[in-house]
Parts: sequence; structure tokens; C-alpha cells
Amino acid sequence: MKFVLIFGPQAVGKMTVGQELAKVTGLKLFHNHMTIELLEPLFGFSPELWKLSTSFRKEIFKTVAESEAEGLVFTYVWAFDEQEDWDFVDQTCEIFESRGADIYFVELEADIDERLGRNKSPHRLAHKPTKRNVEWSENELKESMEKYRLNTNPGEIKRENYIKINNTKLSASEVARLIADKFKL
Repeated sequence: MKFVLIFGPQAVGKMTVGQELAKVTGLKLFHNHMTIELLEPLFGFSPELWKLSTSFRKEIFKTVAESEAEGLVFTYVWAFDEQEDWDFVDQTCEIFESRGADIYFVELEADIDERLGRNKSPHRLAHKPTKRNVEWSENELKESMEKYRLNTNPGEIKRENYIKINNTKLSASEVARLIADKFKL
């Protein structure tokens, strides 16, 4: 089994790259907004939403890890200055590693102007209804850049299977091919 974690800031292309990687590898994609979009109409962006989202994600991870599936691609906005996020990633990896899975870390980064453009793309808005208020979404993207560190410092990720890709000028399919080739997926 394989667990691929694609992380990076908002609108960097995690979901779209994940979709392309799923096509290339046959792995299933579980993008982070799948739980958010389920819960937001019921709870708004509240502590209850985040508590349930984390709980649902962990149960899905456990079920996949115990299954006969080839693996899973998961996308995540990881705040590197928040211990809670480190803990979530560690716990998630442990779920899969305890079942013998290989873990792959893919970090995406892109220029802010590119990300602001992607934030309004029809593809993103089709898959993420909570982003359809583009003014709110853009403000949230900018505020999170000021509040959190959403890309790594050099040497911060110690995992053997790790790649950092600046995808400002790359298509999602090009990035997916780079990932698949690097890790022989």
C-alpha cells in the first residue's frame, strides 16, 4: 500500500495534481475539501466542523489502511508553525505505516500571483463550493500567508520519500508525472 501526502498552501494545485496523480497511478484521491464541503453547510467554519472533519478523516484513513486498496492520495494545508498539524500528519502516517504502507511526501509551492489566479479557476470552484465566494477565499488565502508558514524550510522534512516542486509554471499533469516517476508509482 502507498500513502501519498500532497501538501502546500491554498490554491497551489494540490487537488488538481492529486486528480492527475490518481489517473496516472490508479490510487484513490481523498482531497481535504471532501470533508469540509460535507460539514460546512451544517456547521460553518466552526470548531465543530474541524473536530468532525479530523475524526472523519482518521476513520477513512484507518479503513483504507486496513483494506486491500493499492493506496491513497491525500491533500492537506500544513501549517508548519502549528504543532497540531505536525501531530495530525504524524498520526496519519502512523495509521498507514502500522499496516506496512510506503509513505510519500509531495510539497507544492507556487508564486502568489499564480495562486490567486488558480483560486478563481472554474475547476477549483466546481469542486470546492466554499471557495465560490472568491473575495472571501482570496482574503483567507492572503491572511493565512501572514498567519502561518505553509511551506517548509530547507531540511525540515526528514522523510526519505519527499519531493518539493515549484509548480508555478507546470501543468498538473506534468507535476503528476514528475511525482510518479520520482517515486516509481
